[in-house]
Amino acid sequence: MSGVVEREERQICANGGCVQTDAIEAKLNAGNIDDAESDLRQGLSLNSEEARALIGRLEYQRGNVEAALRVFEGIDIEAAIHNLQSISMTKKSHTHSESGPQQGANLVLEAIYLKTKSLQKLNRINDAAEECKKVLDAVEKIFPHGIPDAFVETKLQETISRAVELLPQLWVEAGSYEEAVSSYRRALLTQWNLDNDSCARIQNNFAVFLLYSGVQVGPPATSKQIDGTYAPKNNLEEAILLLMILMRKFSLGKAKWDPAVVEHLTFALSLCSQTCVLANQLEEVIPGVIHRVDLWKMLALCCNGINQNKTALDLLKKALHKHEKPDDITSLLLAARICSEDGFLAAQGIEYARRALDNCKNRNKHLKGVSLRVLGLCLGKQAIVSSSDYERSRLQSEALKSLEEAFELEPENSELVFELAIQYAMHRNLNNALRLSKQYIDVTGGSMLRGWRLLALILSAQQRFQEAEVVTDAALDETAKWDQGPLLRLKAKLRIAQSRHLDAIETYRHLLALIQAQKKSQTTHQIEDDRVNEYEVWQGLANLYSSLARWKDAEICLGKARESIECSSETLHTEGTIYQRRGEIDEALATYVNSLLVEANYVPSKISIGAIMSDRGLPMLPVARTMLSDALRLEPTNRMAWLHLGFVHKLDGRLSDAIDSFQAASMLEESDPIESFNSIL
Repeated sequence: MSGVVEREERQICANGGCVQTDAIEAKLNAGNIDDAESDLRQGLSLNSEEARALIGRLEYQRGNVEAALRVFEGIDIEAAIHNLQSISMTKKSHTHSESGPQQGANLVLEAIYLKTKSLQKLNRINDAAEECKKVLDAVEKIFPHGIPDAFVETKLQETISRAVELLPQLWVEAGSYEEAVSSYRRALLTQWNLDNDSCARIQNNFAVFLLYSGVQVGPPATSKQIDGTYAPKNNLEEAILLLMILMRKFSLGKAKWDPAVVEHLTFALSLCSQTCVLANQLEEVIPGVIHRVDLWKMLALCCNGINQNKTALDLLKKALHKHEKPDDITSLLLAARICSEDGFLAAQGIEYARRALDNCKNRNKHLKGVSLRVLGLCLGKQAIVSSSDYERSRLQSEALKSLEEAFELEPENSELVFELAIQYAMHRNLNNALRLSKQYIDVTGGSMLRGWRLLALILSAQQRFQEAEVVTDAALDETAKWDQGPLLRLKAKLRIAQSRHLDAIETYRHLLALIQAQKKSQTTHQIEDDRVNEYEVWQGLANLYSSLARWKDAEICLGKARESIECSSETLHTEGTIYQRRGEIDEALATYVNSLLVEANYVPSKISIGAIMSDRGLPMLPVARTMLSDALRLEPTNRMAWLHLGFVHKLDGRLSDAIDSFQAASMLEESDPIESFNSIL
């Protein structure tokens, strides 16, 4: 202690005098507190309050918390405040002196702090918090304009800093969260002359409280805000602000590096989909603080979060270079996961996933399951773009096998349950798909929209349209209004499948009203993310009116669709369908061709062109066969393509091939969902 020193030979020295610590302890052990106090007063020229402060500190250091507390309760806090007030008036002329009244005030203030610690150890948390608050209230009263710089190196400042840091923690421990928030903000907004490390700890602790306590706190009082400054509106914003301030201090070397801050900031910014901000923060970190491979991985995750997958993959390739960490499982799995989203990168993803699998076979069951899952996703994506029927079939089988092996390792993994259900559904193994889709809804408590959609699609593939509609209605009851778009679209298609066209029109109108309401309210939900938009509604209505031969209504809806997307292959295909149903075949063919000019791989237009060409006799059969075969290469489970290809084979005299094609079309019709299973991915 400044001014009062305990030397190695166990002496307490102050004011030019020394007292043997052992002698004081002996009297305390004998219960002679008054004698111990008398010795300290006489030997060190202390008053009664100062002597009691030393005795209490000695008892506390010896672990006699209850005895220390009894001593501390005899100290007059008002006298201590009075002494501190007198010191604050004279400090300017004695900036290097800590003797006399200042030393005594330091002793008493420290005693009050140790009283707080004693109460905390005795589990009297509320009393401890109130006592700690008294210390800060007294100091704030003495220094209304902040603690002068002259006190920075004193014991008084050290005690104040400890109390400032302790108070909010005590309120949290006591369950008084409003007081905790108030204390945190008071600690950061009042001029306590805290050193950088103390301030950083308080900021970090406050951010952790805001993120993980589950307590919603109000925004800071506007009266304390300076004009033009940013005022956070909720827990998340305030926590992010605190953590970004900490990151700035790290970059400037004003605080010791704490990797936990990056973890908290990653969590916070991920919650609000602002990983680009996290990337900027990471790039400002002093080089060498984070290992470059770890930094590349974190930046790759940030880029992946904002769909900059090419940049993310380039960073991971650097991390996986032979001179860096080529066998790092996390990097391999992330690279494979990114590749699984792009058919043209799926082959690379298969290689990454297999390398990850080789590196974790004997190490971690969970990582092995993740590796098998990602491998299955990559194989499935590779199968979609494969040009060979044999290769596609082989890849699909391997994908299903990998996912099944992963499921055996992690049967409770909801993401894996969903992905395996999708694979079963795409293989038309509808019973297993139905079982897993129900399991997914149970595991997620029905909170995931895609689970309900998958169940309804599987039921529709089993031609159980009424049950699918019941499931859709149940999902609508469980789903927030702004998220109902995909379910309403699905419901409209289910009603069309049951020939309830007027009901379907009414559902589309309801969906259109929902989308327009979203626009007017400027909701934060992104319609594109929900995979439904105004264009799709008008397009669906146009198709429906076209099937009912209501040409004028269909054309009006197509005009509305073009207001959203001026030129699209789907709109042109619907226009061609209208021409064809009217008997205007040449106009229909020209429109279908225009559709392919917009999107070369648009399957419905290829099928329609193939059908028209097959109707024109033998000379056009090669063209028809080429268009239909190409359509099947892109969508092997398209029943209409198989049906028309069967007609082509029949006209060409290839009856065996025709029978095979008709059988394929018939089997697919019995298990054809009203929307592609891929639409959920």
